Amino acid sequence: MKILIKGGRLIDPASNLDRVGDVAIANGRIVKLGEVGDFSAERTLDATGLVVAPGLVDLCARLREPGHEHEGLLESELAAAAAGGVTSLVCPPDTDPVLDEPGLVEMLKFRARKLSRCRLFPLGALTRQLDGAALTEMAELTEAGCIGFSQAEVPIKDTVVLSRALQYAATYGYTVWLRPQDAWLGGGVAASGPVATRLGLSGVPVSAETIALHTIFELVRATGARVHLCRLSSAAGVELVRAAKRDGLPVTADVSINSLHLSDVDIGYFDSAMRLTPPLRQGRDRDALRTGLADGTLDALVSDHMPVTSDEKAVPFAEATPGATGLELLLSLALRWARDAELPLPRALAVVTAEPVRVLGSALGSLAASAGRLVEGGVADVCVFDAGASWAVTPERLASQGKHTPFAFERTGFELPARVRTTLVAGHVAYEAE
Repeated sequence: MKILIKGGRLIDPASNLDRVGDVAIANGRIVKLGEVGDFSAERTLDATGLVVAPGLVDLCARLREPGHEHEGLLESELAAAAAGGVTSLVCPPDTDPVLDEPGLVEMLKFRARKLSRCRLFPLGALTRQLDGAALTEMAELTEAGCIGFSQAEVPIKDTVVLSRALQYAATYGYTVWLRPQDAWLGGGVAASGPVATRLGLSGVPVSAETIALHTIFELVRATGARVHLCRLSSAAGVELVRAAKRDGLPVTADVSINSLHLSDVDIGYFDSAMRLTPPLRQGRDRDALRTGLADGTLDALVSDHMPVTSDEKAVPFAEATPGATGLELLLSLALRWARDAELPLPRALAVVTAEPVRVLGSALGSLAASAGRLVEGGVADVCVFDAGASWAVTPERLASQGKHTPFAFERTGFELPARVRTTLVAGHVAYEAE
């Protein structure tokens, strides 16, 4: 379908585009930006007073399929992505069964393509069954569609195995995605500190993150492997990443919407909605994460989407399943961070569009030149939203099968900024607000 998006504020952080104009779309691609001229559209979308931006790119979202369909179906979670303006997302390999076989990856990508709601980029398992022992067939998994390799939440205890994995990845140019957490120190349910002590909860010290980071950086120096660090949580971790980048190490990093806006005091009186991974740390850590995202030490903001059922949260804090829905909140919380930091709107959009694409790099193949961008000739992945709107996060307004979020209105008492009006994926209307 030929679509004309008319009169919106066009913002593309990658090219510093920020102007009022039109977008002409045909055959799934953007054919003209700005002054469109003679264009015979089959459908016109009035974007007057709205922002027209690249579709969001989320580097961490669990879709719960296969294996956890009671928590989330591919249909519901990709619908949630579209409702949040997310047109491309990366999913970790900790499904059931684990994404360690090419057939499983191909099946998942095929199902996502059939739904036409969002582009799906799976991470393959770094080791078989994520057991930290035998390496997977990375070349075969890459051919099946994996854009990198990860251990999800399962740290590798044996540094020999991790070293070999990084050596192999470096040889073939693969990126390894690791959440820095020491296997022995990371077994608690809350961040170590006064709150965990007062509540009697087992703690995860900052050293669990920093020890893992030191190990990773030394192995990166030895192997030359490219590593993406997932969901940093501490001020000390941010400083180590800053130093590593200053030294020229090929590392990138992201932070979750939860760690960017919340701290351990939000646990309150054992609020299981705040049981998250990584655990919420102190206010000074949150502030350092915000600063690190603003100055580019942290490259991207992620939703860390993980839908869980009511039964999994209606238990004591230490027994609750970590996780929260986040896909539909990513845009709003990016804008809220920018507003609090007094940053312009294009900078807020950069950390959920252009910067995540830069992290993915050549793994995107032909999409690398236009995903997360508004560019003539590029794919028409577009998010149209009302930056001046606000909305209360309530379960009935969430498309995700998981209804639990720390940012629910009943819990926070405040509304979030911005509301997505239309999401296009390859020129197809994947979501349209009523």
